[in-house]
Amino acid sequence: MEIVEEAVRLLREAQETRTPIAPLRERLLPVGDVATAYAVQRAMTAEAVAAGRRIVGAKIGLTNPAVQRQLGVDQPDFGVLFADMASFDGAEVDVTRILQPKVEAEVAFVLGRDLPYEQVTVADVSRATDHLLPAIEIVGSRIANWDISIVDTVADNASSAMFVLGNRPVALGDVDLRLCGMVLEHEGEPVSVGAGAACLGHPLHAVAWLAQTMAQAGTPLRAGDVVLSGALGPMVPVTPGAAYEARISGLGSVRTRFSGLAG
Repeated sequence: MEIVEEAVRLLREAQETRTPIAPLRERLLPVGDVATAYAVQRAMTAEAVAAGRRIVGAKIGLTNPAVQRQLGVDQPDFGVLFADMASFDGAEVDVTRILQPKVEAEVAFVLGRDLPYEQVTVADVSRATDHLLPAIEIVGSRIANWDISIVDTVADNASSAMFVLGNRPVALGDVDLRLCGMVLEHEGEPVSVGAGAACLGHPLHAVAWLAQTMAQAGTPLRAGDVVLSGALGPMVPVTPGAAYEARISGLGSVRTRFSGLAG
């Protein structure tokens, strides 16, 4: 518990002082232990809920091979989404509270049914999905220079900071998520491209993995939850004052603009 409490303190201080910290992986014993990292994430989540923040879903990270190569990891992870992390399509986002922000485009699943099963199939996820939305996830890291292993990012709530959802719901059956193409543009210029197949082969596979993993941990996904299913292409650093638009074939587009840049 002392190891977990110390990691929580360091991450909290990094956010409060806007000063990234050294990697946590040598502190979380046994070294490289993902279970300890999730214990840190759970402790931070409990602290946030006690302070009045509301959980509205979850995000899957590290599903895209390109992102995995960027960060030197080889498996997915997950984090918690809170209501105060959400922004409106086209709204300006103040990122002064976000350390080292980057953006990536994703497919958001909005659930209409609970997924409490410890063994989850793609059919289960299909039945539970109410609709899809295009999304931009704004990621950030409290670890200096994004020098993260999977342990570091898991402890840091899977490096999740904010998210922006599109406004036009699309039925799951109306889009081929494996083949859907994505382009993320910065001021009209493409900066990241990808497709649904880059997300664990299919975004449905990613959500099934998440649902099963969270049910096994005793915190299953519930009706109404928003699930960010993973990046469709490489994440890119945020430029001060810049606008970004993600377009995903079959789902439409979503936009955001940044008013400032954190250190």
